[in-house]
Amino acid sequence: MTHQFRSAAVVALAITLALSGSYAAAAPAPEPRPQDEPDIFLVLDPNQRAQFRLAYPASTLAPGLGAEVRDAAREFEETLRTDLEGSGIFLMQGPQQLEVLTLTGDQATDAELYMSLGNELLLETDVSTEGNRLVVEGRVTQLEGRRFVLGKRYRGSLAVARRMAHTFADEIIRHFTARPGLSLTSIAFSSDRDGANRQEIYVMDYDGWNQRPLTAHQTLSFSPDWSPSNDYLAYVSYLDGDPGIYSVEIKSGNKKPIITSSTLDISPSFSPDGRSIAISRSVGRGNSEIFVIDRDGGNLKQLTRSSGIDTNPAWSPDGKEIAFTSSRGGSPQIYVMSVDGSNLRRVTFEGDYNDGAAWDPKGTRLVHATRRGNRFDLAITDLVTLESKTLKRSDGSHESPSFSPDGRKIVYASTRGGSTQIYVLDLAGGAETQLTRTGNNRSPSWSGFVQ
Repeated sequence: MTHQFRSAAVVALAITLALSGSYAAAAPAPEPRPQDEPDIFLVLDPNQRAQFRLAYPASTLAPGLGAEVRDAAREFEETLRTDLEGSGIFLMQGPQQLEVLTLTGDQATDAELYMSLGNELLLETDVSTEGNRLVVEGRVTQLEGRRFVLGKRYRGSLAVARRMAHTFADEIIRHFTARPGLSLTSIAFSSDRDGANRQEIYVMDYDGWNQRPLTAHQTLSFSPDWSPSNDYLAYVSYLDGDPGIYSVEIKSGNKKPIITSSTLDISPSFSPDGRSIAISRSVGRGNSEIFVIDRDGGNLKQLTRSSGIDTNPAWSPDGKEIAFTSSRGGSPQIYVMSVDGSNLRRVTFEGDYNDGAAWDPKGTRLVHATRRGNRFDLAITDLVTLESKTLKRSDGSHESPSFSPDGRKIVYASTRGGSTQIYVLDLAGGAETQLTRTGNNRSPSWSGFVQ
Protein backbone atom coordinates (compact mmCIF):
# COMPACT_ATOMS: atom_id res chain seq x y z
CA MET A 1 0.00 0.00 0.00
CA THR A 2 1.02 3.61 -0.41
CA HIS A 3 0.57 7.14 1.00
CA GLN A 4 -1.96 7.11 3.86
CA PHE A 5 -2.85 3.49 3.02
CA ARG A 6 0.79 2.43 3.30
CA SER A 7 1.92 4.61 6.18
CA ALA A 8 2.36 2.75 9.45
CA ALA A 9 0.92 5.85 11.07
CA VAL A 10 -2.59 5.15 9.84
CA VAL A 11 -3.12 2.15 12.05
CA ALA A 12 -6.86 2.72 12.29
CA LEU A 13 -7.24 2.68 8.53
CA ALA A 14 -5.38 -0.62 8.34
CA ILE A 15 -7.78 -2.03 10.92
CA THR A 16 -10.74 -0.73 8.94
CA LEU A 17 -9.47 -2.31 5.75
CA ALA A 18 -8.82 -5.59 7.48
CA LEU A 19 -12.35 -5.66 8.87
CA SER A 20 -13.96 -4.83 5.55
CA GLY A 21 -11.77 -7.00 3.35
CA SER A 22 -12.23 -4.38 0.62
CA TYR A 23 -8.63 -4.51 -0.47
CA ALA A 24 -7.97 -8.17 0.04
CA ALA A 25 -8.92 -8.97 -3.53
CA ALA A 26 -7.94 -5.61 -4.91
CA ALA A 27 -4.19 -5.91 -4.28
CA PRO A 28 -2.89 -9.14 -5.79
CA ALA A 29 0.64 -10.38 -5.21
CA PRO A 30 3.14 -8.22 -7.13
CA GLU A 31 4.25 -9.49 -10.50
CA PRO A 32 7.86 -9.23 -11.73
CA ARG A 33 8.56 -5.80 -13.17
CA PRO A 34 8.63 -5.73 -16.98
CA GLN A 35 12.08 -5.14 -18.37
CA ASP A 36 10.98 -2.85 -21.18
CA GLU A 37 9.61 -0.02 -19.02
CA PRO A 38 11.18 3.37 -19.71
CA ASP A 39 13.93 4.37 -17.33
CA ILE A 40 12.76 7.95 -16.82
CA PHE A 41 10.29 10.42 -18.23
CA LEU A 42 11.24 14.10 -18.13
CA VAL A 43 8.65 16.85 -18.31
CA LEU A 44 9.87 19.78 -20.39
CA ASP A 45 8.21 23.18 -20.65
CA PRO A 46 8.05 24.14 -24.34
CA ASN A 47 7.71 27.81 -23.40
CA GLN A 48 10.89 27.86 -21.37
CA ARG A 49 13.54 30.35 -22.50
CA ALA A 50 17.16 29.29 -22.79
CA GLN A 51 18.97 29.86 -19.51
CA PHE A 52 20.39 33.29 -18.75
CA ARG A 53 24.17 33.16 -18.54
CA LEU A 54 25.16 34.81 -15.28
CA ALA A 55 28.61 35.60 -13.91
CA TYR A 56 28.82 35.73 -10.12
CA PRO A 57 32.34 36.42 -8.83
CA ALA A 58 33.21 36.17 -5.14
CA SER A 59 31.65 38.77 -2.87
CA THR A 60 33.61 41.90 -2.07
CA LEU A 61 34.21 42.03 1.69
CA ALA A 62 34.83 45.25 3.57
CA PRO A 63 38.22 45.43 5.32
CA GLY A 64 38.54 44.26 8.89
CA LEU A 65 35.54 41.94 9.09
CA GLY A 66 35.70 39.43 11.91
CA ALA A 67 35.59 35.65 11.47
CA GLU A 68 31.88 35.37 12.35
CA VAL A 69 30.95 38.05 9.83
CA ARG A 70 33.06 36.42 7.15
CA ASP A 71 31.35 33.09 7.86
CA ALA A 72 27.94 34.76 7.50
CA ALA A 73 29.06 36.38 4.26
CA ARG A 74 30.20 33.00 2.97
CA GLU A 75 26.84 31.48 3.94
CA PHE A 76 24.99 34.26 2.11
CA GLU A 77 27.05 33.81 -1.05
CA GLU A 78 26.84 30.02 -1.11
CA THR A 79 23.10 30.08 -0.48
CA LEU A 80 22.49 32.66 -3.20
CA ARG A 81 24.49 30.61 -5.69
CA THR A 82 22.63 27.43 -4.81
CA ASP A 83 19.23 29.13 -5.07
CA LEU A 84 19.95 30.62 -8.48
CA GLU A 85 21.54 27.48 -9.90
CA GLY A 86 18.69 25.34 -8.61
CA SER A 87 16.07 27.59 -10.19
CA GLY A 88 16.95 26.26 -13.64
CA ILE A 89 16.80 29.81 -14.97
CA PHE A 90 20.49 30.67 -14.85
CA LEU A 91 23.62 29.04 -16.21
CA MET A 92 26.16 30.38 -13.76
CA GLN A 93 29.90 30.94 -13.72
CA GLY A 94 31.43 31.32 -10.28
CA PRO A 95 34.86 32.33 -8.99
CA GLN A 96 36.58 29.19 -10.27
CA GLN A 97 35.35 29.63 -13.84
CA LEU A 98 36.04 33.37 -13.73
CA GLU A 99 39.59 33.16 -12.37
CA VAL A 100 40.90 32.92 -15.96
CA LEU A 101 39.98 36.59 -16.37
CA THR A 102 42.35 39.42 -15.48
CA LEU A 103 39.96 42.14 -14.41
CA THR A 104 41.09 45.74 -14.69
CA GLY A 105 38.59 47.66 -12.59
CA ASP A 106 37.37 49.50 -15.66
CA GLN A 107 33.67 48.68 -16.08
CA ALA A 108 33.65 48.70 -19.88
CA THR A 109 36.75 46.56 -20.18
CA ASP A 110 35.64 44.11 -17.50
CA ALA A 111 32.21 43.78 -19.10
CA GLU A 112 33.87 42.70 -22.32
CA LEU A 113 35.94 40.16 -20.40
CA TYR A 114 32.87 38.63 -18.74
CA MET A 115 31.09 38.51 -22.11
CA SER A 116 34.10 36.78 -23.66
CA LEU A 117 33.13 33.75 -21.56
CA GLY A 118 29.57 33.88 -22.88
CA ASN A 119 27.95 35.72 -19.98
CA GLU A 120 24.98 38.03 -20.41
CA LEU A 121 24.58 39.21 -16.82
CA LEU A 122 26.86 40.10 -13.91
CA LEU A 123 25.84 39.62 -10.28
CA GLU A 124 27.94 41.42 -7.67
CA THR A 125 27.55 41.39 -3.88
CA ASP A 126 29.32 43.61 -1.36
CA VAL A 127 29.39 42.69 2.35
CA SER A 128 29.98 45.08 5.27
CA THR A 129 28.62 45.69 8.77
CA GLU A 130 26.73 48.39 10.63
CA GLY A 131 27.38 47.82 14.30
CA ASN A 132 26.64 44.14 14.87
CA ARG A 133 24.41 43.87 11.80
CA LEU A 134 25.33 42.28 8.50
CA VAL A 135 24.86 44.50 5.46
CA VAL A 136 24.75 43.04 1.95
CA GLU A 137 24.38 45.06 -1.23
CA GLY A 138 23.59 43.15 -4.40
CA ARG A 139 23.24 44.34 -7.97
CA VAL A 140 22.65 42.75 -11.34
CA THR A 141 23.98 44.35 -14.51
CA GLN A 142 23.29 43.51 -18.14
CA LEU A 143 26.79 43.30 -19.56
CA GLU A 144 25.97 44.43 -23.07
CA GLY A 145 25.55 48.18 -22.74
CA ARG A 146 26.36 47.95 -19.01
CA ARG A 147 22.70 48.50 -18.13
CA PHE A 148 21.78 48.35 -14.43
CA VAL A 149 19.03 45.77 -13.96
CA LEU A 150 18.38 45.26 -10.25
CA GLY A 151 19.80 46.38 -6.93
CA LYS A 152 18.94 45.51 -3.33
CA ARG A 153 20.36 46.24 0.11
CA TYR A 154 19.74 43.99 3.11
CA ARG A 155 20.50 44.45 6.81
CA GLY A 156 20.07 41.89 9.55
CA SER A 157 21.69 39.81 12.23
CA LEU A 158 24.32 37.27 11.25
CA ALA A 159 21.79 34.53 11.95
CA VAL A 160 19.55 35.58 9.04
CA ALA A 161 22.25 35.56 6.33
CA ARG A 162 20.66 32.51 4.69
CA ARG A 163 17.20 34.08 4.64
CA MET A 164 18.64 37.29 3.22
CA ALA A 165 20.15 35.24 0.39
CA HIS A 166 16.83 33.44 -0.23
CA THR A 167 15.07 36.81 -0.38
CA PHE A 168 17.53 38.27 -2.88
CA ALA A 169 17.43 35.11 -5.00
CA ASP A 170 13.65 35.35 -5.25
CA GLU A 171 13.89 39.02 -6.20
CA ILE A 172 16.27 38.16 -9.02
CA ILE A 173 14.12 35.27 -10.21
CA ARG A 174 10.97 37.41 -10.10
CA HIS A 175 12.67 40.12 -12.18
CA PHE A 176 13.61 37.73 -14.98
CA THR A 177 10.55 35.49 -14.95
CA ALA A 178 7.75 37.73 -13.62
CA ARG A 179 6.93 35.02 -11.07
CA PRO A 180 8.15 34.27 -7.54
CA GLY A 181 11.01 31.91 -6.88
CA LEU A 182 11.06 28.89 -4.58
CA SER A 183 13.80 30.10 -2.26
CA LEU A 184 11.46 31.26 0.51
CA THR A 185 9.05 28.34 0.25
CA SER A 186 8.92 25.56 2.83
CA ILE A 187 8.19 21.84 2.97
CA ALA A 188 6.18 20.26 5.78
CA PHE A 189 6.54 16.56 6.58
CA SER A 190 6.16 13.97 9.31
CA SER A 191 9.14 12.37 11.05
CA ASP A 192 9.75 9.63 13.61
CA ARG A 193 13.18 11.01 14.56
CA ASP A 194 11.88 11.79 18.07
CA GLY A 195 11.02 8.19 18.87
CA ALA A 196 10.07 4.89 17.26
CA ASN A 197 6.44 5.02 18.41
CA ARG A 198 5.71 8.62 17.50
CA GLN A 199 5.64 10.87 14.50
CA GLU A 200 5.66 14.64 14.69
CA ILE A 201 5.01 17.36 12.13
CA TYR A 202 8.15 19.12 10.95
CA VAL A 203 8.83 21.94 8.53
CA MET A 204 12.02 22.81 6.64
CA ASP A 205 13.25 25.29 4.07
CA TYR A 206 12.80 24.22 0.46
CA ASP A 207 16.45 23.14 0.29
CA GLY A 208 16.30 20.96 3.43
CA TRP A 209 17.84 23.47 5.83
CA ASN A 210 16.34 24.59 9.12
CA GLN A 211 14.41 21.40 9.93
CA ARG A 212 12.29 22.05 13.01
CA PRO A 213 9.31 20.44 14.76
CA LEU A 214 5.89 22.06 14.89
CA THR A 215 4.26 19.45 17.13
CA ALA A 216 5.30 17.58 20.25
CA HIS A 217 2.20 15.42 20.72
CA GLN A 218 4.27 12.29 21.48
CA THR A 219 1.92 10.24 19.34
CA LEU A 220 1.32 9.66 15.64
CA SER A 221 0.91 12.89 13.64
CA PHE A 222 1.19 13.00 9.86
CA SER A 223 -0.24 14.17 6.50
CA PRO A 224 0.35 17.95 6.77
CA ASP A 225 -1.29 20.26 4.23
CA TRP A 226 -0.59 23.98 3.83
CA SER A 227 -3.22 26.68 3.98
CA PRO A 228 -3.12 28.89 0.85
CA SER A 229 -1.62 31.76 2.84
CA ASN A 230 1.12 29.47 4.23
CA ASP A 231 0.33 30.49 7.81
CA TYR A 232 -1.33 27.24 8.94
CA LEU A 233 -1.00 23.51 8.46
CA ALA A 234 -3.84 21.03 8.73
CA TYR A 235 -2.68 17.57 9.78
CA VAL A 236 -3.77 14.23 11.25
CA SER A 237 -2.99 13.22 14.83
CA TYR A 238 -3.91 10.46 17.28
CA LEU A 239 -3.71 13.03 20.09
CA ASP A 240 -7.18 12.16 21.43
CA GLY A 241 -6.95 8.44 20.72
CA ASP A 242 -8.57 8.14 17.30
CA PRO A 243 -7.12 9.96 14.28
CA GLY A 244 -8.53 13.47 13.96
CA ILE A 245 -7.79 16.64 11.99
CA TYR A 246 -5.89 19.44 13.73
CA SER A 247 -4.32 22.74 12.71
CA VAL A 248 -1.14 24.47 13.78
CA GLU A 249 -0.19 28.09 13.21
CA ILE A 250 3.34 28.25 11.80
CA LYS A 251 4.41 31.46 13.51
CA SER A 252 3.08 30.86 17.02
CA GLY A 253 2.89 27.06 17.12
CA ASN A 254 -0.66 27.28 18.47
CA LYS A 255 -2.68 24.13 17.78
CA LYS A 256 -6.36 23.34 17.82
CA PRO A 257 -8.64 20.48 16.77
CA ILE A 258 -10.73 20.89 13.62
CA ILE A 259 -12.71 17.65 13.67
CA THR A 260 -12.21 14.64 15.94
CA SER A 261 -15.71 13.16 16.24
CA SER A 262 -15.21 10.03 14.13
CA THR A 263 -13.18 6.86 14.47
CA LEU A 264 -11.22 7.92 11.41
CA ASP A 265 -10.69 11.49 10.12
CA ILE A 266 -7.62 11.72 7.87
CA SER A 267 -6.12 13.22 4.70
CA PRO A 268 -6.84 16.97 5.03
CA SER A 269 -6.64 19.20 1.94
CA PHE A 270 -7.24 22.95 2.05
CA SER A 271 -9.42 24.62 -0.57
CA PRO A 272 -7.60 27.33 -2.58
CA ASP A 273 -9.53 30.07 -0.78
CA GLY A 274 -8.60 28.60 2.61
CA ARG A 275 -12.19 28.48 3.84
CA SER A 276 -12.78 24.73 3.57
CA ILE A 277 -10.93 21.45 4.04
CA ALA A 278 -11.59 18.18 2.23
CA ILE A 279 -11.06 15.08 4.37
CA SER A 280 -11.57 11.33 4.38
CA ARG A 281 -13.94 10.22 7.14
CA SER A 282 -15.25 6.86 8.29
CA VAL A 283 -19.02 6.42 7.96
CA GLY A 284 -19.36 2.82 9.00
CA ARG A 285 -17.49 -0.40 9.48
CA GLY A 286 -15.03 -0.87 6.64
CA ASN A 287 -15.93 2.29 4.75
CA SER A 288 -14.67 5.85 4.42
CA GLU A 289 -15.95 8.69 2.24
CA ILE A 290 -14.86 12.15 1.16
CA PHE A 291 -16.29 15.07 3.11
CA VAL A 292 -15.82 18.84 3.09
CA ILE A 293 -15.86 20.93 6.26
CA ASP A 294 -15.38 24.58 7.06
CA ARG A 295 -11.95 25.57 8.31
CA ASP A 296 -13.29 25.80 11.85
CA GLY A 297 -14.77 22.29 11.66
CA GLY A 298 -18.38 23.25 11.02
CA ASN A 299 -20.76 22.60 8.12
CA LEU A 300 -19.73 19.00 7.43
CA LYS A 301 -20.86 17.82 3.97
CA GLN A 302 -20.52 14.32 2.52
CA LEU A 303 -19.46 14.23 -1.16
CA THR A 304 -19.01 10.53 -1.99
CA ARG A 305 -21.15 7.48 -1.34
CA SER A 306 -19.69 4.19 -2.45
CA SER A 307 -19.07 0.72 -1.10
CA GLY A 308 -15.33 1.18 -1.60
CA ILE A 309 -12.71 3.10 0.37
CA ASP A 310 -12.54 6.79 -0.65
CA THR A 311 -9.56 8.70 0.72
CA ASN A 312 -6.68 11.11 0.04
CA PRO A 313 -8.65 14.07 -1.37
CA ALA A 314 -6.70 16.84 -3.11
CA TRP A 315 -8.32 20.15 -4.01
CA SER A 316 -7.65 21.52 -7.51
CA PRO A 317 -5.91 24.92 -7.85
CA ASP A 318 -9.02 26.58 -9.29
CA GLY A 319 -11.16 25.28 -6.43
CA LYS A 320 -13.65 23.55 -8.73
CA GLU A 321 -12.63 19.90 -8.40
CA ILE A 322 -11.29 17.35 -5.94
CA ALA A 323 -9.11 14.38 -6.86
CA PHE A 324 -9.17 11.36 -4.56
CA THR A 325 -8.35 7.65 -4.31
CA SER A 326 -11.15 5.09 -4.46
CA SER A 327 -11.41 1.32 -4.55
CA ARG A 328 -14.95 1.42 -5.92
CA GLY A 329 -13.78 -0.19 -9.18
CA GLY A 330 -11.89 -3.01 -7.47
CA SER A 331 -8.36 -1.67 -7.16
CA PRO A 332 -7.31 1.73 -5.78
CA GLN A 333 -7.44 4.32 -8.58
CA ILE A 334 -7.53 8.12 -8.88
CA TYR A 335 -10.90 9.79 -9.49
CA VAL A 336 -11.84 13.44 -9.98
CA MET A 337 -15.17 15.06 -9.10
CA SER A 338 -16.67 18.53 -8.85
CA VAL A 339 -16.61 20.06 -5.37
CA ASP A 340 -20.29 19.22 -4.90
CA GLY A 341 -19.64 15.53 -5.62
CA SER A 342 -21.02 15.57 -9.18
CA ASN A 343 -19.25 14.87 -12.48
CA LEU A 344 -17.32 11.93 -11.05
CA ARG A 345 -14.79 10.32 -13.40
CA ARG A 346 -11.88 7.92 -13.18
CA VAL A 347 -8.58 9.32 -14.49
CA THR A 348 -5.99 6.54 -13.95
CA PHE A 349 -6.09 3.32 -15.96
CA GLU A 350 -2.46 2.14 -15.99
CA GLY A 351 -1.04 0.23 -13.04
CA ASP A 352 -2.89 -1.93 -10.54
CA TYR A 353 -2.69 0.60 -7.69
CA ASN A 354 -2.71 4.41 -7.98
CA ASP A 355 -2.90 6.67 -4.94
CA GLY A 356 -2.00 9.97 -3.33
CA ALA A 357 -2.67 12.46 -6.13
CA ALA A 358 -1.39 16.04 -6.04
CA TRP A 359 -2.26 18.73 -8.59
CA ASP A 360 0.22 20.74 -10.59
CA PRO A 361 -0.20 24.53 -10.20
CA LYS A 362 -1.98 24.85 -13.56
CA GLY A 363 -4.52 22.16 -12.69
CA THR A 364 -3.85 20.14 -15.84
CA ARG A 365 -1.84 17.24 -14.39
CA LEU A 366 -1.78 15.00 -11.35
CA VAL A 367 1.33 13.43 -9.85
CA HIS A 368 0.71 10.29 -7.83
CA ALA A 369 2.17 6.97 -6.74
CA THR A 370 1.61 4.01 -9.04
CA ARG A 371 2.33 0.31 -8.80
CA ARG A 372 3.26 -1.33 -12.08
CA GLY A 373 5.12 -4.43 -11.02
CA ASN A 374 6.68 -5.04 -7.63
CA ARG A 375 7.07 -1.52 -6.28
CA PHE A 376 5.64 1.99 -6.29
CA ASP A 377 6.97 4.67 -8.59
CA LEU A 378 5.80 8.19 -9.32
CA ALA A 379 3.62 8.95 -12.33
CA ILE A 380 2.15 12.06 -13.91
CA THR A 381 -1.29 11.81 -15.46
CA ASP A 382 -2.51 14.36 -18.02
CA LEU A 383 -6.12 15.20 -17.22
CA VAL A 384 -6.96 16.01 -20.82
CA THR A 385 -5.54 12.94 -22.57
CA LEU A 386 -5.54 10.67 -19.45
CA GLU A 387 -2.07 9.55 -20.50
CA SER A 388 0.15 8.53 -17.59
CA LYS A 389 3.93 8.72 -17.67
CA THR A 390 6.02 6.92 -15.09
CA LEU A 391 8.90 8.76 -13.44
CA LYS A 392 10.98 5.68 -12.73
CA ARG A 393 13.41 6.28 -9.91
CA SER A 394 16.13 4.14 -8.33
CA ASP A 395 15.55 1.12 -6.09
CA GLY A 396 12.87 1.35 -3.44
CA SER A 397 9.32 2.64 -3.40
CA HIS A 398 8.55 6.29 -4.11
CA GLU A 399 5.37 7.86 -2.82
CA SER A 400 3.51 10.90 -1.44
CA PRO A 401 4.49 13.38 -4.17
CA SER A 402 3.79 17.10 -4.01
CA PHE A 403 4.46 19.71 -6.71
CA SER A 404 6.50 22.83 -6.05
CA PRO A 405 4.35 25.96 -6.54
CA ASP A 406 6.06 26.69 -9.87
CA GLY A 407 5.42 23.16 -11.15
CA ARG A 408 9.10 22.56 -11.95
CA LYS A 409 9.91 20.18 -9.11
CA ILE A 410 8.34 17.36 -7.12
CA VAL A 411 9.02 16.50 -3.49
CA TYR A 412 8.36 12.90 -2.47
CA ALA A 413 9.23 10.16 0.01
CA SER A 414 11.47 7.24 -1.00
CA THR A 415 12.61 4.03 0.68
CA ARG A 416 15.85 3.79 -1.29
CA GLY A 417 18.73 3.02 1.04
CA GLY A 418 16.52 1.26 3.58
CA SER A 419 14.96 4.15 5.51
CA THR A 420 12.24 6.50 4.24
CA GLN A 421 13.62 9.90 3.30
CA ILE A 422 12.43 12.97 1.42
CA TYR A 423 13.82 13.90 -1.99
CA VAL A 424 13.23 16.61 -4.56
CA LEU A 425 13.13 15.81 -8.28
CA ASP A 426 13.76 18.49 -10.90
CA LEU A 427 11.38 17.59 -13.73
CA ALA A 428 13.27 19.47 -16.44
CA GLY A 429 16.72 18.03 -15.85
CA GLY A 430 16.10 14.92 -13.74
CA ALA A 431 18.43 16.01 -10.92
CA GLU A 432 17.51 14.78 -7.44
CA THR A 433 18.37 16.14 -4.01
CA GLN A 434 17.98 14.30 -0.71
CA LEU A 435 16.60 16.65 1.96
CA THR A 436 16.28 14.49 5.10
CA ARG A 437 18.60 11.93 6.67
CA THR A 438 17.54 11.53 10.32
CA GLY A 439 14.92 8.93 11.23
CA ASN A 440 12.16 8.14 8.74
CA ASN A 441 10.44 11.04 7.04
CA ARG A 442 7.18 10.92 5.12
CA SER A 443 4.20 12.76 3.57
CA PRO A 444 5.98 15.91 2.34
CA SER A 445 3.85 18.91 1.38
CA TRP A 446 5.28 21.92 -0.47
CA SER A 447 4.02 25.35 0.56
CA GLY A 448 2.80 28.00 -1.83
CA PHE A 449 4.84 31.00 -2.95
CA VAL A 450 5.81 33.59 -0.35
CA GLN A 451 4.46 36.85 -1.71
